[in-house]
Amino acid sequence: MSNTAFKQQRLKAWQPLLTPKTVLPTFFLIGVVFIPLGIGLFLASEKVVEVAFDYTKCSTSAGTSFAAPTESGTNIDKWRYNPTTKVCSVRFNVPSDVPGPVFMYYRLTNFFQNNRKYVKSFDSKQLLGYVESLTADCDPLGFPKDGAEWVVANGVNTTVRAESGKPRPQYYPCGLIANSLFSDDISNLTCINSNYAFPSGQICAAGSNLNVQYQFDSSSIAWPSDSDKYGNIKDSLKNIPDSQIPTTLIPPPYWRKAFPKWANGYNASNLPDLKSWTALQVWMRTAGLPTFRKLWGRNDNVLPHGTWQLDIVQNFDVSHFSGTKSIVISSVSVLGGKNGFLGIAYICVGTVCCALGIAFLARHLIKPRKLGDHNYLSWNQPHHQQRPAFGGPESQPLH
Repeated sequence: MSNTAFKQQRLKAWQPLLTPKTVLPTFFLIGVVFIPLGIGLFLASEKVVEVAFDYTKCSTSAGTSFAAPTESGTNIDKWRYNPTTKVCSVRFNVPSDVPGPVFMYYRLTNFFQNNRKYVKSFDSKQLLGYVESLTADCDPLGFPKDGAEWVVANGVNTTVRAESGKPRPQYYPCGLIANSLFSDDISNLTCINSNYAFPSGQICAAGSNLNVQYQFDSSSIAWPSDSDKYGNIKDSLKNIPDSQIPTTLIPPPYWRKAFPKWANGYNASNLPDLKSWTALQVWMRTAGLPTFRKLWGRNDNVLPHGTWQLDIVQNFDVSHFSGTKSIVISSVSVLGGKNGFLGIAYICVGTVCCALGIAFLARHLIKPRKLGDHNYLSWNQPHHQQRPAFGGPESQPLH
């Protein structure tokens, strides 16, 4: 074995010696830096204007005409529900102008997208647009199971049942993540009452019946790195006749209930374009915590103060996992959305460091402690470099 410094553990190393001259300035330096930084982060977070409301119980608590919710804490001025169209109309107040860009999110609670089986349940090649054998990761939603039924839109809407030994189509897109896609349809904002002077010269006064809308764009809400993971499956279906598409690909089971246009399956004209469907791409990036928000749209202009209305088609049921769903409209700061925790954490750490520095300084001034000779920490130094121990003769090397 070669006799190297690394193998003989003789590499040069540095070990800090914690003395009052090094510890006390470090504590005060951390405090002086962290406290102003934390105050700046907290003030930046407080400048973010955020409006949020919970509409989970709209279908069960709201009436057919506008009325104030009976429960407190919803942040809703008035709401109503149309059981025929499943539309929940919510009116809420924006207390002050929200500077652009303005982002709209939907927030879910108690939805565990971080489940290991759920996170792995997709096929990357299928998302890119390739029709081929699916991986086992898509189970149990890769192919219809024995006994499952689906409708094939072949002119007469034939109901097909999966039977053992017979070919069956694949779900597109397959997997648990895509099947559980958030399916509530959220409209743009409609002004109900505001004295803000819009660029068009209109003033949205109460009772004026002006259809002044604030529109959100969802075409670029996904990360570019996420959009690159999706492709158009029509390129892979060029050699498949249009009549065979309904028996080659079928929508996930939940999509048939949530999206009426796919209730009778796919055909050559209604295949979903995953490459441009940014809402799906945002959903497919799974969240790490059971309470999360996902981006729905953005608008780069100012959202004026006043009363606004939002219409939501309720297709996404949260009752089976005991969750809630909310809408969050927010501006951003240089650090992102509203989150005061980071600033408070910096202030707390800086304050604790200053308090410890003052306490240790007082202890050092009142009752100082004589420091020892740190040269004795080097037990393996040559004989001529070691100092006498306790005033006696030089210590002898050990053999």
